[in-house]
Amino acid sequence: MPNSRTMPRVTTIDTGYLDHAEMTAAYLVVDGKEAAFVETNTTHAVPRLLAALEQAGPSPEDVKFVVITHVHLDHAGGASALMKACPHAVLLAHPRAAVHAIDPSKLVTSARQVYGDEAFDTMYGSIEGIDKRRVRALGDGETFTLGNSTLSVMHTRGHANHHFCVLDPSSGGIFTGDAFGLVYPAIQDGGRWALPSTSPTDFDAAAARDSVQRIVGSGMGTAYLTHYGGFSDLSAIGGQLDEQLAAYGAIVDDAMASGVDGDALDDMCRQRVAAIFDRYLTTPQRKQAVQPGGLLTLDLDLNAQGVAFAVRKRRFKAAKG
Repeated sequence: MPNSRTMPRVTTIDTGYLDHAEMTAAYLVVDGKEAAFVETNTTHAVPRLLAALEQAGPSPEDVKFVVITHVHLDHAGGASALMKACPHAVLLAHPRAAVHAIDPSKLVTSARQVYGDEAFDTMYGSIEGIDKRRVRALGDGETFTLGNSTLSVMHTRGHANHHFCVLDPSSGGIFTGDAFGLVYPAIQDGGRWALPSTSPTDFDAAAARDSVQRIVGSGMGTAYLTHYGGFSDLSAIGGQLDEQLAAYGAIVDDAMASGVDGDALDDMCRQRVAAIFDRYLTTPQRKQAVQPGGLLTLDLDLNAQGVAFAVRKRRFKAAKG
């Protein structure tokens, strides 16, 4: 086993999601003889996570926790497989996420309807329920111990209502899931560009902006983003996200005021979101990322869908009074 004094506390693991390098990360946190994973990506990524664990020194029996920031499948799709491989681990999740970790049938059914069975299996593999006795739901501010350290969670709405971030004072890091946007290394050639994730079905611009500010003000020195890696310039990233989230919120407000609906609403949101992306696509490498099959094509589509969904959701609530 490697000397624990030289073992990094936090290891970034490239999960190889959708065959893109440095698109989606999981993290291994080691404290003494105990280890925890933060995020799992998909079932297909589990061998990569276990290989990183072996490289670090602990065994699967030493994994105390598997932590998911939320249950979107690029973050938690591999949780059941990883829990099988780590027999003593407890899954930590937001209370609303814990329900779906125990019974993922609604998530799986919905995703299969969107992608089709063949594509779903290719992207995510098998997803099973986790024994409720091995799942612990954490409220806002609750803590858990790993080795000699205490970590806590902070509920962060805006991207998903079942989302939390994980604060690790011992490393000075905060694991932000999707609440602190996406900072893909491959598109940083023109300077820092962080973009928000506004995918369906819970996007709320005001809540997302509040979560960004809470992360910036958390006192942590490094933000560990699931997409992708650790960054120390929290104020700069937060400022970029706040500016863009305000623009996304304006799209929702404008659509509400215009009354546009149906395909016209989808088209409007797609065009407005694409214009926000285009504002930052200032280098050939960035422009290539939004072409078909590029790194940003999925995010562009999901962000547009999330904004349109937010409009319809607000209208539905208004109609109900």
